[in-house]
Amino acid sequence: MQLLGADELRVLPALPWQKASLGATANQRADMAQLAFTGQHYPVVIDRQELERGTPTFTVDTLRNLRAQLGNAVSLAFLMGADQLQKLDTWRDWHALFELAHICAAARPGFALDQLPPAVQDELQGRMATPERVRTTPAGSICLAPDLAVDMSSTGIRAALQRGEQPSSLISPVVLDYIEQHNLYK
Repeated sequence: MQLLGADELRVLPALPWQKASLGATANQRADMAQLAFTGQHYPVVIDRQELERGTPTFTVDTLRNLRAQLGNAVSLAFLMGADQLQKLDTWRDWHALFELAHICAAARPGFALDQLPPAVQDELQGRMATPERVRTTPAGSICLAPDLAVDMSSTGIRAALQRGEQPSSLISPVVLDYIEQHNLYK
């Protein structure tokens, strides 16, 4: 939020079709996101549109829907980790993502922002932008944040909970309490 100077953070819990059971319902995951972002010093919307569709959807469809809601002049930035940027060329209609939003990627431990598949690397040529440009244009750029690497993943958190270990200290205590109350990820 600080790097991009965003007006709002919109969190979109998804129905990931490529993952097996996640151990929590879609609504429980959205509830945990709401708890995690409560009390932030910036506006946060937990956008349940993907969950309300009831079937797994693709990012390009969600961004088309957001663009239709927000209009063509609004700067829209889709945030992802370097692990997903490395697979971007496998996403449905991935080239169209740039027509709908900026792609902003943060480094993740074990996933380098400079080791991308050739197709992704080619697409990024000429699209690199500063956070200022992302703020002032509606879509079409990529902004990389190599200094934001956080060693945390939902898969790792679920695995730690299943082993009976305490997950990362980056998890909000109120979310951990929710997980325990609902007996999730055991």
